[in-house]
Amino acid sequence: MDLDFTILEQLTQIFGPSGSEERVAEFIANQLRPYCDELKTDTLGNLMVVRHGTGKKIMVAAHMDEIGLMITHLDKEGFLRFTPLGGVRIPNLVGQRVKFSKGRIGTIGVEKLDKPSDLKLDKLYIDIGVSSREEAEQIVHIGETAVFIGDFVESESKIISKALDDRIGCFVAIEALKRTKSTNELAFVFTVQEEIGIRGARTASYSLEPDLAIAVDVTATGDTPKAHPMSVKLGSGVGIKVLDHSMITSPRIKRWMAAIATERKIPFQWEVLEYGGTDSGAIHLSRGGVPSGVLSIPTRYVHSPAEMLDKRDVEAAVDLLVALLERATEL
Repeated sequence: MDLDFTILEQLTQIFGPSGSEERVAEFIANQLRPYCDELKTDTLGNLMVVRHGTGKKIMVAAHMDEIGLMITHLDKEGFLRFTPLGGVRIPNLVGQRVKFSKGRIGTIGVEKLDKPSDLKLDKLYIDIGVSSREEAEQIVHIGETAVFIGDFVESESKIISKALDDRIGCFVAIEALKRTKSTNELAFVFTVQEEIGIRGARTASYSLEPDLAIAVDVTATGDTPKAHPMSVKLGSGVGIKVLDHSMITSPRIKRWMAAIATERKIPFQWEVLEYGGTDSGAIHLSRGGVPSGVLSIPTRYVHSPAEMLDKRDVEAAVDLLVALLERATEL
């Protein structure tokens, strides 16, 4: 498969923390406008890309937002205090660079600590290189958000970048919609605010009332030194989710996904994630319930500025999603 990973590179570098996904939505809309019948944005900001058909209504969900920080206070010296947006690991923040929506860059610093265990959120601040609150107020304001800086790097079959969670899901969805010949009613939803409680997927699925839903998101791996035991590893294929903290996949959905992957000789691996969740966690509970599954992209160092994945797993995800969209009548 010939995937254009420059699209993924552009996606990962767009500013788009939870609640500020507009730039990501605009980029995706421009990519998919020639491949759909309808484009619309709902009240929460979800981008809905619809291709009409005569079969089942299938919802494909991938979230646009990335983890970030929100400014809560500016002190008199111009240092910024903040709160996390999403699952930010406090011990990993010191020395990280962040970028604001207008391009200003800052560095996360830490107050003097008496002992390492004192490292808490209230000991951290962002330094944007000013000397007073008045100077800082000319650049940022309370409630403004920032994202982490993490360049896109390709190394053989691997990709390292910020925001692969979940711009890689968006990329897989984009490529699948371009390629699929499905005659079903397709609603590709690029969701908002997943990182702070799978909010966009909840309202979108309620509105759409799909017959079937497939979320595309990242998952952790167990293939690094002394990692928590987990069978998923880079380069072994797309993950078919069995369980996470937000859902248990229906046996019927799992069997259908695995059977098609096996038939098409698409490499896959079973994924059991003992924490976290995806958009399907909200979708499968919508209204009277929606049959839902998840395609997972194995990713190391999730929720860091240097997430890592394998292109071969991405190719498998696109192949399987295309096949599922075209074989949904078998369910």
